[in-house]
Amino acid sequence: MPELPEVETTLRGIKPHIILQTIKQIKVRQHQLRWPIIPEINHKVKKQIIQAVERRGKYLLLKTQAGTLILHLGMSGSLRILTSPTPPGKHDHVDVEFENKILLRFNDPRRFGALLWTEEDPLQHTLLAGLGPEPLTPQFSARYLWQRAQRSKTPVKLFIMDSKIVVGVGNIYANEALFAAGISPVATAEQISLAHYQRLVKCIKKILRAAIQQGGTTLKNFADSDGKPGYFKLHLQAYGRNGLPCVICQTPLKEIRLGQRSTVYCPQCQSE
Repeated sequence: MPELPEVETTLRGIKPHIILQTIKQIKVRQHQLRWPIIPEINHKVKKQIIQAVERRGKYLLLKTQAGTLILHLGMSGSLRILTSPTPPGKHDHVDVEFENKILLRFNDPRRFGALLWTEEDPLQHTLLAGLGPEPLTPQFSARYLWQRAQRSKTPVKLFIMDSKIVVGVGNIYANEALFAAGISPVATAEQISLAHYQRLVKCIKKILRAAIQQGGTTLKNFADSDGKPGYFKLHLQAYGRNGLPCVICQTPLKEIRLGQRSTVYCPQCQSE
């Protein structure tokens, strides 16, 4: 699933092409995504100008005067900017066409993505209203995390992956941040001291910034008009390295399942 750095990379990839551009039409080839695309979507957005392109968590917000398109890439979705006519593929479910001939194409093989429309404040939408703070803002601090963790017996890895606690810390980056902070992923959230949360928050911010700078880690969620990936693979120290030697102490890394997700850690370095 695309994580925050991938969605941020996608935003940065599409924004220069569509900001302040007028929507000519939306072509929907498949209305049945995670939630149905409303039949009147084209009528709602036709002739509207994209005034802002923003991100909240893993949601992209394409804002117009009339309302906001809320787009989620789901498990396998991707966006492509096209500058010349290109026949749609099997999983190219939506095209947003602009009057300047630019086309924003949404591909989603597993159809877990979404394209929604709201005429209200998008941040108050049901899907966004309960989200926690963005991890790269001052609102996400060690004291905030420590206070939310009081009396929580949830494993700390699942705790920081909860979007109601903080958005955008998905499985890959939770593995990496806990490894960098030297914290066991199975320790309960309430067991972690304020000092350890200070280290963890610092690691989360550092790793996410590095991932955004390098362009993310997973499969292509933004592709340019040539179809080339818009970013490159980050060097991972824990995720996907089960059985390999720890880069710090050489102890073989161990893999377990937490919340049905792969969790890799060093039994020696992450004993706290």
